[in-house]
Amino acid sequence: MSRMVGTVSRGIRTPIIRSGDDLVEIVTNSLLEAASEDGFAIRDRDVVAMTEAIVARAQGNYATVDDIAADVRTKLGGGTVGVIFPILSRNRFAICLRGIAKGCKKIVLMLSYPSDEVGNHLVSLDAVDEKGVDPYRDVLTLKKYRELFGYEKHPFTGVDYVAYYQELIQDCGAEVEIIFANNPRVILPYTKNVLCCDIHTRQRTKRLLKSAGAERVFGLDEILNAPVNGSGRNEKYGLLGSNKSTEEKVKLFPRDCQGLVEAIQKKLLDKTGKRVEVMVYGDGAFKDPVGKIWELADPVVSPAYTSGLEGTPNELKLKYLADNDFADLSGEALKEAIKDRIHKKDGDLVGQMVSEGTTPRRLTDLIGSLCDLTSGSGDKGTPVVFIQGYFDNYTTE
Repeated sequence: MSRMVGTVSRGIRTPIIRSGDDLVEIVTNSLLEAASEDGFAIRDRDVVAMTEAIVARAQGNYATVDDIAADVRTKLGGGTVGVIFPILSRNRFAICLRGIAKGCKKIVLMLSYPSDEVGNHLVSLDAVDEKGVDPYRDVLTLKKYRELFGYEKHPFTGVDYVAYYQELIQDCGAEVEIIFANNPRVILPYTKNVLCCDIHTRQRTKRLLKSAGAERVFGLDEILNAPVNGSGRNEKYGLLGSNKSTEEKVKLFPRDCQGLVEAIQKKLLDKTGKRVEVMVYGDGAFKDPVGKIWELADPVVSPAYTSGLEGTPNELKLKYLADNDFADLSGEALKEAIKDRIHKKDGDLVGQMVSEGTTPRRLTDLIGSLCDLTSGSGDKGTPVVFIQGYFDNYTTE
């Protein structure tokens, strides 16, 4: 009889991870203990994934507000700096902004509107339309913004991020001027020294600024991309993907973790005889239909994964086959016809009607999203996720 259960995602509890902990041992042993306790067997092509947070914590990859300030001061001069396109987040950006503010005399803060890059709205699109504002052309001062939209609070956090960021900068001893615009070049009449805080559009933003005459242009990926006074660092992503640790410290995105996933894969192979795929994951890549937030505030979903997770799904759309190619079949005959088609499917179905509607995303993005939803971001205590059956199909026995 065919297997009746498809993909299963399990959160795996581990000890609380501290700096210097051996994740190869902890992840392997936690999974094996969970399998023994819960009665499941480990199979080839299962997936074990760990949050980026425990990887960075085990690495001790931290930096202080003063480390950020020192790097910003060195790279941008310590005078008036344009800080453009930050996301609206107490956890993700506010702690970084404290360091940035401490490294500048004045900040011209330019916020995109009606929302930030990942979907946190300052105001609704309806409100923008109602006021006759064109966010692609119109540049708003803080005074004009308040006249038009008042004091809007984020629907989930209850925070007026405009006031919050303004007060935070002032509390750090810097002057602040706030404007609202979506064209990065708008910042240049205010200052030629610019820190680009966008995540996924940062390369374009930097290119546009440099071609328009900016003098010093850096992204968050270039702040703390090397140690400052012995701090942590991330050579590739800098402050991108960082999270608040304490009021004075950030946890950076993990670095150099390819060796870790390969070591865990080898350890599990030695212990079980099964080749399990391993990955590190951060934010999933999905959008909240209510809050309009696109979850991906990390620079990538997965900074490291084993080779078996490379690529995209290559799947047939079963309902297409059932409604079209085999519309005259039912029952066992339909089942066997679909199984036969799956066995004979092309190695690359891109562009074929029979694959239309399947998800054309990278495996690591899909699996990372599943992991993020499984582990959550609170007190579940399951920073490791174990997935079985992800690579099964209708023919798997």
